[in-house]
Amino acid sequence: MNTLVFLINIIYRLLIFLIFLRAIISWFRPNSYSPAWRSFLKILYDLTEPILGPIRRLLPAFSGIDFSPIIAFFLLYLVRSFLINLVISIGRDLRL
Repeated sequence: MNTLVFLINIIYRLLIFLIFLRAIISWFRPNSYSPAWRSFLKILYDLTEPILGPIRRLLPAFSGIDFSPIIAFFLLYLVRSFLINLVISIGRDLRL
């Protein structure tokens, strides 16, 4: 059980870090024509767009500000909490 909770926490932290990194990079607009940046940005966008894309489609843009990372942080926290509580409760039930 502890391993599963650890894995959930690692995935959560990795996703939060990647979304935060994408938000910071979006402020600076790196040269996407550079091969090194292009491959890095493709990986970053491929990993974060499945989370941010649906949120962005549901939220209207406010003065060009993208609030999807903030909403994603909140939703990921809720999913993480739910999964950890579920794993703990299943583990508790299995010990009975």
